[in-house]
Amino acid sequence: MTNERTSANRHNVHATGRQKLLAHLAMLLFAMLIASSFSIGGLATRSMPPIALQAVRYAATVAVISVLCFGVFRHRFRAPSEPARFLVLGLLMAVYMVTMFIALQFTAPVATGAVFTLMPLASAVFAWMLMRQRTRPDVLLSLLLAAVGAIWVIFRGDLAALLAFDVGRGELIYFVGVLCHAAYVPLLRRFNRGEPAIVFVFWATVCTLFFILIPATPQLLSIDYAALPGFVWFAAIYLAVVTTGITFFLLQFASMRLPAPKVLGYGYLTPTFIIILEGLIGHGWASAPVFAGALVTAGGLLLMARLPD
Repeated sequence: MTNERTSANRHNVHATGRQKLLAHLAMLLFAMLIASSFSIGGLATRSMPPIALQAVRYAATVAVISVLCFGVFRHRFRAPSEPARFLVLGLLMAVYMVTMFIALQFTAPVATGAVFTLMPLASAVFAWMLMRQRTRPDVLLSLLLAAVGAIWVIFRGDLAALLAFDVGRGELIYFVGVLCHAAYVPLLRRFNRGEPAIVFVFWATVCTLFFILIPATPQLLSIDYAALPGFVWFAAIYLAVVTTGITFFLLQFASMRLPAPKVLGYGYLTPTFIIILEGLIGHGWASAPVFAGALVTAGGLLLMARLPD
């Protein structure tokens, strides 16, 4: 087993230039899809409690992936080897999802967005702790540059709002979730044992659903499902298929070919994509200083992508 694991890990570390380019493009698409979930999910939570919506989302994801895994690709259903690794991944993602929504009860989205910018740097620390994966100083510098741009975008170019940022209970709660997500990405590589990607995704998603159901069950039992508008069900399916299932494949694909800080660095683009999406759907465009911050973020990520691992 040890030899097989070592062989798999060696195979995961090395990737061709074309594979790395595809991994960067995968994470660019990942950031765009995650950004779309904020607008759609925000509208849906007006009619359904957020944590309950997450449970429905993951239940739908499990259903879709089950059909693909055991119906379309005809993988034989069997319990995974070393199931504890999927429980760890599921717990980490569930904690991230739940703490994000709990934090929003105490603080504004702009504050949680600022905490989110700590994730790539935290991931660099976890990558070293878990896999002794070192991050080059120039990569860290490009991440810091991208973080500055992202923070400027999050605070919409308002220096007074940035200086008035006060760390409170909500930010501390969400920071726990950010640390969990930061550890999640390097563990995707560490826990890979050569399973087909869809099998790996299935078990990780099942375990995430299991842990989300713990706080969501009371909410799910109190909902009048017949009274829910059709958009809620559309949102649940969209979040399940697009921003859970597809993004998980993209994240796993990239994490097997790029260092963890580079993978999570693309999260800095999410606020920019949200602003662009809101403008396209008619909710107004951001100011020139905000777009300047977006360009700084893009420049930092472009520099990071061109740097060697």
